[in-house]
Amino acid sequence: MAHIDYFFSVFSPWTYLAGDRLEQIAAKHGASLTYKPLDLLTLFDRTGGVRPAQRHQSRLEYRMQELERWSKHLGMEMVLKPAGYPPNGAPASYAVIAAQAAGGGDLGALVRGIAHALWVEERNIAEDDVLREKLTAAGFDPNLVTSGLFTGAMAYERTLEEAVERGVFGSPFYIVAETDQRFWGQDRLDFLDAHLGSL
Repeated sequence: MAHIDYFFSVFSPWTYLAGDRLEQIAAKHGASLTYKPLDLLTLFDRTGGVRPAQRHQSRLEYRMQELERWSKHLGMEMVLKPAGYPPNGAPASYAVIAAQAAGGGDLGALVRGIAHALWVEERNIAEDDVLREKLTAAGFDPNLVTSGLFTGAMAYERTLEEAVERGVFGSPFYIVAETDQRFWGQDRLDFLDAHLGSL
């Protein structure tokens, strides 16, 4: 059975636009998944990327056009400039890490719920009430927001180091463990699907 390590930022618009396609592809090929939320802005700093706020205006304008194109192409509702963006991604990341460790719910649904809260509902995904709601909706204990803080924080730091070591530089980023094949971006999911089919 293949295994996919899924590195992502909880506030990346491209994480939101990936929807549930990764989970569908994994199920199709019988692949297992490990969710690895990370500090995307620090990852940019560490791997030669440029934070969106520091990019040239032409790049920012093109990014907006691409987001609009992709959201229409995928039929996904999206607020292109949500209020308070970018949020503090650490609390939501800790919640995902704690939920994965606890088990018993739908982790993909949790990640999508958090992304939906930001990119459709325009809510602050750093707020405990939002995270409790999304944890509950995905079948997890809402108290993981507080009980998973320490474990989540430690794992969050380790994931950033692992990402740098394994060649991750953006979000979403998928690595097939057995072959070290890397796929950057929700627009590369078809290639991930094809690669798993070739194994």
